[in-house]
Amino acid sequence: MLGAGAIGGVIGARLFQRGHDVVLIARGAHYRALAEGGLRLETPDESVTLRVPVVAYPSALAFGPEDVVILAVKSQDTRGALDQLLEVAPSTTPIVCGQNGVENERVALRCFEHVYGMCVMCPATHLEPGLVQASSSPVTGLLDVGVWPSGLDDRARELATLLSGATFDSVAREDIARWKWGKLLMNLGNAVQAVCGASAPAGTLAQRALDEGVAVLAAAGIGFVGPEEDAQRRGHLLNVRPIGGLERGGGSSWQSLVRGAGSIETDYLSGEIVLQGRLWGIATPVNSVLQRLANQLASQRRPPGAWTEAEVLAMIDGSSIVSG
Repeated sequence: MLGAGAIGGVIGARLFQRGHDVVLIARGAHYRALAEGGLRLETPDESVTLRVPVVAYPSALAFGPEDVVILAVKSQDTRGALDQLLEVAPSTTPIVCGQNGVENERVALRCFEHVYGMCVMCPATHLEPGLVQASSSPVTGLLDVGVWPSGLDDRARELATLLSGATFDSVAREDIARWKWGKLLMNLGNAVQAVCGASAPAGTLAQRALDEGVAVLAAAGIGFVGPEEDAQRRGHLLNVRPIGGLERGGGSSWQSLVRGAGSIETDYLSGEIVLQGRLWGIATPVNSVLQRLANQLASQRRPPGAWTEAEVLAMIDGSSIVSG
């Protein structure tokens, strides 16, 4: 697991609990906490400490022909993580991008031959070193996989089977790119949470960001999974419940700001829509403003929720300029 935060930590923990050979690659205070005290996994049903092997760099490992790397760093850290991996892993090492956005697979394909997309629907949280939380039970999350950008092979099928035996629901898909583009549209709300706070309602601002995304992908001829297909996939599998009496906070971008990480993935979510809009001549004022504000909060290490929805909408529509 290259990246052991919310998603990487939870996937690694669940696989380790089922007896699979797992190594976490973490950094900083999180690495130190894992190395000294183990990985604390909290769910609605249990709280356990797992002594999952952990290293600080890929160079601490010897990669063999059977090894698979699940990449779970934030998108802004992908290139740096892959550069470290390239120093020690053969270019034939399979890379599975368990990340938001669609740029990670393109970056990985520049470095490695066998790249897989993983569409992650897993309500997980990582806010303090050594601790990850998985809020859905008994199914921890949905982790569909496929060859990027399309196709299936035995490795994808085997990985789906392995994950399905480790409290996840995983489907091997020939059209994984459609699913990840659909997830990207859902993730446009991440910037709204970052800018306006986790308790901000999914109102006009989020809807306008989504509408822009749909219009841009339609103009670009990019296929994506829509709400009905997504709802059918989810069914009643995800059952989010409190952990220790506390409801889950915000998603991945919100968590980055809470941790004061100094960077945020918005360039690869809202920013992807801005990029495609510029390529295809579609205006994207909502996602552009959200991208700028989220990056401002991250670079200044400010907490989420600096602006109200009304203030952001005023900026977008040009009726006022608001400084948070």
